[in-house]
Amino acid sequence: MSENGKRVAVVTGATSGIGLAIAKSLAADGMSVYICGRDQSKLDATVKELKDAGYDIDGSTCDVTKIEDIKKFVQAAVDRYGRVDILVNNAGRSGGGLVAEHSDELWFDIINTNLNSVYLMTKEVLNVGGMLERKQGHVINIASTSGKQGIAAGSAYSASKHGVVGFSKSLGFELARSGITVNAVCPGFVETPLAEHVREFFAQQRGTTPQEVLDSFNARIPLGRYTTPDEVAGLVHYLTTPPAAAITAQAINVCGGLGNY
Repeated sequence: MSENGKRVAVVTGATSGIGLAIAKSLAADGMSVYICGRDQSKLDATVKELKDAGYDIDGSTCDVTKIEDIKKFVQAAVDRYGRVDILVNNAGRSGGGLVAEHSDELWFDIINTNLNSVYLMTKEVLNVGGMLERKQGHVINIASTSGKQGIAAGSAYSASKHGVVGFSKSLGFELARSGITVNAVCPGFVETPLAEHVREFFAQQRGTTPQEVLDSFNARIPLGRYTTPDEVAGLVHYLTTPPAAAITAQAINVCGGLGNY
């Protein structure tokens, strides 16, 4: 725990969408939360909003594709709160296209943002954040149901999220006797600003409209609707609680029934 007796959570990509909902949920449970985003103005506005709401929160900018940014960010979290008890690797991006037409630059940026950053951030928190030394903590990686099944015109995204699932399971086994749990949370379609861009992308690919894409996606979901960011945050929060202590090396869906394995 931090010097003030609170657990310390680090959440990446937390200025909007799922990351913001997670930061709020953990802070509402009384944790000290340290967040990042790439845009300084959005980060400042988010920190102010949550502080004004009475939460113990701070943050700094970080481009999770850059090793030096990650090192500075984790050190800043430790300087601010003394340690890291919980890491939520949420930062990510969408993107895709047909493989034969895919730019190499886009492929590598998706892999670096969604997968390589998870490895780099986790390694830094295990060491600099003190989890290994204290032999306790939780690492929660935001993957996707697309990390369990392929999606057409989304090979880079799907490959990156499959990698996050595999990394989470492997690291969970590796750390099982250490007191540190590692899990992946796999959302399906979640209503966020990112989801709007995804619908626009598929509408362009299919020669249709974003509304028609939304209708077709909802028709595929057994519950008939998108998951909310708060519902994803609820699962993440549960994985930080004592009743979830026996859950590790798992990839758990929160998707309205879209995926069932």
